[in-house]
Amino acid sequence: MSRVAKQPVTIPAGVDVSIKDDQISVKGAGGTLSLAQNVLVKVVNDGGKLSFEPINDSREANAMSGTIRQLVNNMVVGVSKGFEKKLSLVGVGFKAAAAGSKLNLAIGFSHPVNIEMPAGISVATPTPTEIVVKGADRQAVGQVAANIRAVRPPEPYKGKGIRYADEKITIKETKKK
Repeated sequence: MSRVAKQPVTIPAGVDVSIKDDQISVKGAGGTLSLAQNVLVKVVNDGGKLSFEPINDSREANAMSGTIRQLVNNMVVGVSKGFEKKLSLVGVGFKAAAAGSKLNLAIGFSHPVNIEMPAGISVATPTPTEIVVKGADRQAVGQVAANIRAVRPPEPYKGKGIRYADEKITIKETKKK
């Protein structure tokens, strides 16, 4: 059995998990998330702990039990605590401003870049060179952060661009005469 699936998911107070034939729903303070149930994995709720067992001994069922366990764990953590990604802008005159569900970027192009946030994702700019993306869905938070970074990824010679806060950029040496 998958090592990941052996560990049960504990459900904290204030989080409600409902298991139906085709769907697993998690409801909490951060919102409601749902996941399609896999036929290869049996999910059991026993007293505030979710356990995940493969239906048969196949390799695919074993792998899916660990995958489903981790996805449900991310949903439980997301509705209770939430996820966030931090990005930083490096470059002269680079600025970001959050206005409601929009992010306005001035990053050296001849035009401003406006990015609309999907439902369930919020964006904040504590300083003009920092962007914080928050939400309950881990995959959506990561995808929105990647889309923002893709507007102007860091270049290798000066390191200018949008990067994750913990990202290390290897600066290339310039050509010598």
